[in-house]
Amino acid sequence: MRQLALFLGSAVFALTQAQAELIINGQPASGTANTAVSNFPVYSSPNSFQNCLANLRGQAISSGVSASSYDSYTQNLTPDFSVIEKLNYQPEFSTPIWDYLSGLVDDQRVEQGQQQLAQHRDVLNRVSAAYGVPPETVVAVWGVESNFGNISGSYPLLQSLGTLSCEGRRQSYFRGELFAAMRILQRGDLNESQLKGSWAGAFGHTQFMPSTYEELAVDFDGDGRRDLVSSTSDALASTANFLKKRGWQTGQPWGFEVKAPQGISTSGEGRRNKKTLSYWASQGLSRADGTPLIQGALSESSQAGLMSPAGANGPLFLVFKNFDAIYSYNAAESYALAIAHLSDRLQGKGAFAAPWPTDDAGTSRAERREIQQYLLNKGYDIGNVDGLIGDKTRQAIRQEQIKLGLSPTGRAGQLVLRAFRSENAKNMMR
Repeated sequence: MRQLALFLGSAVFALTQAQAELIINGQPASGTANTAVSNFPVYSSPNSFQNCLANLRGQAISSGVSASSYDSYTQNLTPDFSVIEKLNYQPEFSTPIWDYLSGLVDDQRVEQGQQQLAQHRDVLNRVSAAYGVPPETVVAVWGVESNFGNISGSYPLLQSLGTLSCEGRRQSYFRGELFAAMRILQRGDLNESQLKGSWAGAFGHTQFMPSTYEELAVDFDGDGRRDLVSSTSDALASTANFLKKRGWQTGQPWGFEVKAPQGISTSGEGRRNKKTLSYWASQGLSRADGTPLIQGALSESSQAGLMSPAGANGPLFLVFKNFDAIYSYNAAESYALAIAHLSDRLQGKGAFAAPWPTDDAGTSRAERREIQQYLLNKGYDIGNVDGLIGDKTRQAIRQEQIKLGLSPTGRAGQLVLRAFRSENAKNMMR
């Protein structure tokens, strides 16, 4: 998992490879709060990379990697300096939360998630009984993290983590992950060909970092191995175990959308500043459908924080400890809200009641593919039609916006989609 956002500071809503890689300030999230740049030497060639690995041998052995294992894993290891470029990448474009959520929680993912719920119902019911986490929440994590196992990364972890351990920022952190990956291999849970994932080291159906795997992965199918790559059962159970260990409260909601009196101040409020439901009721808050806040297992003393991810004019949410548990999986509120909302949609609930404060709403992955196909037909070199909006697509959008007399925002939103559809219709009439 990426649990990556404490890695490099505060979160912004940056456009992602929606199925695979949450990016926070252009960087992978990670479970450590220290953001200082390490003063380690830089290794910029294969020879110096081998020197670095030789220097790390003692640390690896001290961490529990045997000398023979370390020598075997590093004997033919070569650096991949492209991961340093990704580590240093700072996107020129950050996107608001309505764009972020529209790509992660769309009708296609909801439909696929419901299919996965049906296909793995028996396992998910047993997982829920064991850990107290609803099947829909576990499947929501699975869907957002790897698009249900379809996009889990192809980087050999020893190579990418080895490179990150010897060059660039956060070398100390990545060295810990490298040694954890070696211990996983040494125990025989996985083999080297299976240990592939994101460039930053997350792998498997639900994208655990190696150190998180060591701490929280479970063998749920009983074959004696904790296999988050080939065993869906192990991956789903490990995800539920993670959430339970991070404070998930069985039978409690993550939160819900609320209505508030006009003019209510959200200043100083947030996920961390929790107050009783009786307090929020006294402030005039109700659920989005107008019903009282206190229902079911909730009581007047239940603690919730008022979250306004787009400001007071957008959707408002009261969030409980279960939202914090989801947040700990990848420390960004946008990410946690995506998981929470997808889990609700998988239960049959609808979209948010309040609109986002924008005149240019976000697009689904299918709509983004439509935008990309239009650009390809116009001759732009933007890569594949995959629904993932990167710099090349945004640059092409800007150029087309200029041609059409629109403001060159580079956003793949509804305004651009409608403009491109209009142009296609005009061309068909000619």
